[in-house]
Amino acid sequence: MDTIFALSSGRAPAAISIIRISGERAHDAASRIVGALPEARTVAVRELRHPKSGERLDEALVLRFDAPASSTGEDSVEFQCHGGRAVVDAVLSALAAIDGLRLAEPGEFTRRAFENGRIDLTEAEGLADLIEAQTESQRKAALAHAEGGLRKQIEEWRRRLVELSAVAERAIEYDEEDSPIDPALVAGIEALVAELRDWLARPRVEPLKDGVRVVIAGPPNAGKSSLLNAIAGADRAIVTDIPGTTRDHIEMPLSLSGIPILLTDTAGLREAEDRIEEVGVVRAQALIGTADIVLWLGDVSEAPSHPRIVQVRAKADLPERANAPADAIAVSSVTGAGITALLERVAMLAKSVLPGEGALALNRRQAFHLGEAAEALSAPVEDEVLIAESLRAARSAFDRLTGRAGVEDVLDALFSRFCLGK
Repeated sequence: MDTIFALSSGRAPAAISIIRISGERAHDAASRIVGALPEARTVAVRELRHPKSGERLDEALVLRFDAPASSTGEDSVEFQCHGGRAVVDAVLSALAAIDGLRLAEPGEFTRRAFENGRIDLTEAEGLADLIEAQTESQRKAALAHAEGGLRKQIEEWRRRLVELSAVAERAIEYDEEDSPIDPALVAGIEALVAELRDWLARPRVEPLKDGVRVVIAGPPNAGKSSLLNAIAGADRAIVTDIPGTTRDHIEMPLSLSGIPILLTDTAGLREAEDRIEEVGVVRAQALIGTADIVLWLGDVSEAPSHPRIVQVRAKADLPERANAPADAIAVSSVTGAGITALLERVAMLAKSVLPGEGALALNRRQAFHLGEAAEALSAPVEDEVLIAESLRAARSAFDRLTGRAGVEDVLDALFSRFCLGK
């Protein structure tokens, strides 16, 4: 495998830049630039010189790590040098001049850590989310995964699966035919299934990462676009008195009490008068189905079925619209009345779809494989042979969850999210 190198800190210029080298030739390559390397996991000041010309490039702190006790599981070295562009370019050019070294691809250091067993796939996903985190809640949720929280939980579930499998295999080998199934085996499987179902029922991580999707819906001319503009504080959507003005959905990200929100205006729901409007209506219906929260601006009797729906009486500044039903929030996009109350209701509902602060939350891929394990264990209990097979299927699902097997199709997509040098 090639020895790789890259700038792993922020783009120059900076006060300090960190350049990483990893692979079987890392120590040899680094010693050609700095001379004698320090002891493993210690730091020393060294001059950096070009390996061919001997030209002095910089003076830097040098750290050496020996396999497998490094972040990648390989021999590695870090240079902490001055962060000017010319210095960084000179050091990178010097490394490129050494045979057997090449510039790392985005995410390649982390991918090697995964392939060498230093982290599992759930930790790699957490690390990618940590790099992309923009809010404190996102940071805490990502850190819980990056530090191995889910990996440790899966290891505990897998340990229990192995113990249950041992009981089942022993029964197949030694129990007499038609003997009753061990009640402890059945109870152990049922307890594990209940635990997995509980995890699957928890709030997912996607609303925290992508924003809680709040969809404004209702018939034409109900005030949907005006409401979006009032919340945005700008004319984001076209507003006219002509029914069917909005033909496609308009999305606006915002932060509400520190909660990421994706506010979406949709086409008015009615019998479409042309093909373009029909497409908009179909999209609006689909968005309602995938929404975390729906703001309904139509008649209560026509409201869609949704677990988190807020009835909104828009245009409350008009005399004929002043009296809102008891369960509706009256708002005026003209005067701003009721907007604060509406946003407070949205924030309260949004918290219910988000994971708790710092709690472990599953993403779609993780939930899918956890669901596979729960489904396998929920198979009818008829004899030990079938039970043993169900337990094997559950272990395979856990292996796909942690990246031990069957995940080649997701690796490229995941590690491409990482920056160069990570």
